[in-house]
Amino acid sequence: MVVVFFSYFAFASIAAAVLTVALRHPVHCGLALLALLVHVSGLFILLNAEFIWAMQVIAYAGAILVLYLFVLMLMNLKTDDRYFHSSYLYFLVPAVIGSLYVLALLVRSPFGGAKGDATTAAVLQDGDTHAVGIKMFSDYLLQFEIIGVFLLGAVIGAIVLAKTPKPIADKRGE
Repeated sequence: MVVVFFSYFAFASIAAAVLTVALRHPVHCGLALLALLVHVSGLFILLNAEFIWAMQVIAYAGAILVLYLFVLMLMNLKTDDRYFHSSYLYFLVPAVIGSLYVLALLVRSPFGGAKGDATTAAVLQDGDTHAVGIKMFSDYLLQFEIIGVFLLGAVIGAIVLAKTPKPIADKRGE
């Protein structure tokens, strides 16, 4: 039964990922991204990783996707469709090369069976959420803060790019 659920989540995730990149309308891409995030969270349930499932649904499918859609709507994209999505060859070749590269990375990864340093007794005593929190805010605090600064810079950059310039006559008070 687990194989059936895994197959469903895997194929639905692949289809949603392809749709996220291939669809023309940005809101449709966002909805396909939502489907992708929900199906990936289903894979975490199959792995008995309830904390990562909850973070996937709350943080990514909830907060990050809403932020993405907000910035997308704020930017007011009006592009000419004939320059984008005109040929699938531009999409197919990088996708195949990227897939082969990811496959090579997965095969040669030194972290394939790496285990964490938290003991089973510590996780069972305090819970997996506590163990992840202690690890993240002690050993990886600098990386956590750097990602926060990058996300803030991305939002500020999107706001600056989306701001419509006023005509020069309005700036002089004429």
